[in-house]
Amino acid sequence: MSTASPATDGGDEDPAALPERRFEPDLRSMTRINLHPIASPMPLGFFTIAIASVMTGCLQLGIFGEEARTAVAFTVLPAFVLQLLVSFLAFGARDVIAATLMAVFAGSWLPYSLIMLSGAADGLKVLGVFNLALLCFGALMSAVTRPKRALWLVIAVSLPRWAATGLAGITGAEWLTRTSGALGLVVALVAMYTAFALMLEDMRSEQVLPIGRSGPAHLAVEGDLAVQLRNLERQAGVRRTL
Repeated sequence: MSTASPATDGGDEDPAALPERRFEPDLRSMTRINLHPIASPMPLGFFTIAIASVMTGCLQLGIFGEEARTAVAFTVLPAFVLQLLVSFLAFGARDVIAATLMAVFAGSWLPYSLIMLSGAADGLKVLGVFNLALLCFGALMSAVTRPKRALWLVIAVSLPRWAATGLAGITGAEWLTRTSGALGLVVALVAMYTAFALMLEDMRSEQVLPIGRSGPAHLAVEGDLAVQLRNLERQAGVRRTL
């Protein structure tokens, strides 16, 4: 004769048999977040864009002859290193938009220089497709950089240049190459103005030339320390995962 043992549900389990729960203490009172102020790397980034754009624009306009391609490539190559440095510092300053933009600009100068130096077959056509890909990137970036009018303006004038350069590389049309060169000089002027305005602002601790910040970008400069630290615990480098 067998007897059935009574069924037990979750509420009748032996407390001793349950896994022990671990309660972590509240660490907020013991947590310290150290900030390391740095000089703004953005003027260097914009000056680099300006100088490299002048060199490539002059080549496209025919101011330099075809034999100057190698020399232009050598003068543009340092832009890759400088803008990569700017991007690294911007990531450290918690500015993902500026860091991403400068990193992509850095990545655009390197293939240009290498293709010009190597004289690779169909190099201009490959650069044409590459510039059209940059055009798509710039269109997306322009949608998120409006509060930072300086960045937005540089992207806005870069978009038609990327389009003209891309189409010129694919079609080989001379007038598109000349148009791209002229637009390159426009990019250089805008980037030069932005770099100079940012340097003056940093030196005098106030806006001297209009840059057009709005929204969060304006608060980041005009707000007090409490504004700078707002939501810091949820930012990359502080939270556990990206």
